[in-house]
Amino acid sequence: GAFYVLADARHLGDDSLALSFDLLARAHVAVGPGRDFGEIAEGFLRFSFAASYDDIVGGLARLQALLN
Repeated sequence: GAFYVLADARHLGDDSLALSFDLLARAHVAVGPGRDFGEIAEGFLRFSFAASYDDIVGGLARLQALLN
C-alpha cells in the first residue's frame, strides 16, 4: 500500500510542474507534479497522505480556500 493519491488537475491547467509551484507559493501545500510519473500523468498532481491528520486537514483547507 501507499499513502499517495494521483489526482486529475487538468481543469486547473495543463502544466503540472507550474501548478505544483503555484500551489506551494500561494497555499503553502507541496504536491508532486504528475509529469514526474511519465507523460501519461501530465496534468495530474500527486498528494502524499504520510502526514499527521492536522497537517492534512490544514493543507486541504488552504487548497480549498485558494481554489474556490
